[in-house]
Amino acid sequence: MSAAVSVVIVNLNRRDLLGRCLESLWKQTFSGFEVIVVDNASSDGSLEFLQSIRQPRLQIVVLPSNKGFAGGCNAGIARAEGRYIATLNNDAEAEPRWLEELVEGVESNPGVGMCASKILFRDDRNRIDKAGHLIYPDGLNHGRGSGEPDRGQFERREEVLFPDAAAALYRREMFDVIGLFDEHFFAYGDDADVGLRGRLAGWTCLYIPTAVVYHVHSATAGEFSPLKAFLIERNRIWVAVKTFPLSLLLASPVFTLIRFAYHAYGSLFLVGSSGQYAAECSRTRLAVMILKAYWSGLKLFPEMWRSRRKIRRFARLSDRDFTNLIRKHRITLRALTLGT
Repeated sequence: MSAAVSVVIVNLNRRDLLGRCLESLWKQTFSGFEVIVVDNASSDGSLEFLQSIRQPRLQIVVLPSNKGFAGGCNAGIARAEGRYIATLNNDAEAEPRWLEELVEGVESNPGVGMCASKILFRDDRNRIDKAGHLIYPDGLNHGRGSGEPDRGQFERREEVLFPDAAAALYRREMFDVIGLFDEHFFAYGDDADVGLRGRLAGWTCLYIPTAVVYHVHSATAGEFSPLKAFLIERNRIWVAVKTFPLSLLLASPVFTLIRFAYHAYGSLFLVGSSGQYAAECSRTRLAVMILKAYWSGLKLFPEMWRSRRKIRRFARLSDRDFTNLIRKHRITLRALTLGT
């Protein structure tokens, strides 16, 4: 009998965290699942560790080179048998009822294509990492409630824009319509792209507060690394080009300029995420990485525009409805840049 859920974990040189992630899955109360670990050419003994595990639920996919999170997920989904695809980061640990709660949520309504988990910081379990996602009108997304103390403000099952793929559940039927993760993204923003394509196709996303995961934030790339800044800024351009209505896409550079003004203030006075980036690496290096992000993003503009045309073929939301969706789940500029 095939599994109802295929849990896909992408791993790169995190043998130290992977064991705890897998142990949390073997304790799940939901029984109908398989686990597919995709190894992105690790060199830290991860593969040898995986091969030593005697667990019939486990499958291992070995990639010859690092294909990023998006490529790794796609390789896992290609092997998966489940009618639902769960993605779980290798630096995350799931509560025992995680899968059971997500499956109950997705099966509560046939229009639900995605479910978002309540993600808390592993080393500060009273602080929220993400409870679904919000978005700024230039395509930059941000975790809902990110960094806030968990005071019970996100205890209601409700619609959110899209889930964070660090701990999410997707209906395979949705992937069959919209396609898989875009491997051009490599990492960061790829879940926003999938989520917004799913929303355009008419699926909704349900946040499940009882599906709890503990996450070591940015364990692979680093919390405030220039590489992360490069990928986030480049990929948000592609998200906007591929999914935004033309009117919002044309307006997005104005929103970006305003955002950069706030970032400059935060960097100068060491406030918010901009200030943390400035403290971790030089402002000059960060500026160079952002310029490289724009150059890289624009080079693939024709490819993204072709993807946009394909997406329009399965779109069910009107431009007005999609714009209203962005407004409904918009993050404020101060919260995005200054953390206030």
